[in-house]
Amino acid sequence: MSGGAGDADTSGLLEQFDRLRGTYPPQMSASLVLPLLQIVQQHKGHVTAADARVVADYAGVPPMQVTEALSWYTMLHRQPVPPHVVKVCRNIACALRGSDRLLAHVESKLGVTPGGTTANGRFTFLAVECLASCGTAPVMQVDDTYHEQLDEAKVDRVLEALR
Repeated sequence: MSGGAGDADTSGLLEQFDRLRGTYPPQMSASLVLPLLQIVQQHKGHVTAADARVVADYAGVPPMQVTEALSWYTMLHRQPVPPHVVKVCRNIACALRGSDRLLAHVESKLGVTPGGTTANGRFTFLAVECLASCGTAPVMQVDDTYHEQLDEAKVDRVLEALR
């Protein structure tokens, strides 16, 4: 982000940071971390360690705070991802409602195990700890869209629409 070798074009990124900062009280700068990381990801598609340092410096927080946020939230990617990221929740509410069966089904449909990317490079498949939609379990997130109260037929329709 600093404009060094290998960095993506950052024109407008700091302007977006400044606009966001203007919506927060000055004493709440630590609360900027997650939305700043989201801005970086929207701009680049993922967030590097160098980007995390820039966010920490900009927000005035310890770098570890940004690293923790980056490692905790499953919507943030530390490396480039394909056009589609498929996340299936495996937490207790989803597990009780059949997420293990859905994980196996998605694995079979995509031909890749959780954590992998399909051979054609179009999908990354992740088993995630929680998508925070327990009341509508089992849940799958594809890109930024939640698909809830799933069964195999619903999963098939979602995946087919992306091919």
